[in-house]
Amino acid sequence: MSTTRVQVVAGGPVLVSGPVRIEMPNGDVVESDRFMVAICTCRRSEKYPLCDTSHRRCRNLARRTPSPAPSATTTDPAATTP
Repeated sequence: MSTTRVQVVAGGPVLVSGPVRIEMPNGDVVESDRFMVAICTCRRSEKYPLCDTSHRRCRNLARRTPSPAPSATTTDPAATTP
């Protein structure tokens, strides 16, 4: 059995191992044959529902005030999946 991996990125897109077929609420279908597909969750992407990294630009504008550095994690969520 093949498992589809879905990873939610904090402040970013949802990563889905591809290829994928995305069915929109209005009936449109978006397909991608890439091995990994980033689905936009902020709705800023010009290629919505696919991510074009617009969230980075908006997040960088919000970071103009100094803030503590986030702690790094080294665990892979897929490593804990049975």
